[in-house]
Amino acid sequence: MSDLVRRPTERAAIHAAHRSARPLPPVPALMAALLAASERRDREGVCLAAHRAVRAAAPEEIRDR
Repeated sequence: MSDLVRRPTERAAIHAAHRSARPLPPVPALMAALLAASERRDREGVCLAAHRAVRAAAPEEIRDR
């Protein structure tokens, strides 16, 4: 049917994001955000905070994949 056409800026943005370090907040701060989102019944916030907490708690060799 139709092929996916990537824009040159899209490729540059993907490469730049891959090269840049994005430090995660400390796990206790993420757990506090998870509790706050849960209290507010914010499903998207719960999902985001939970995923970031797991990623922050993971060993570095797993995070860099």
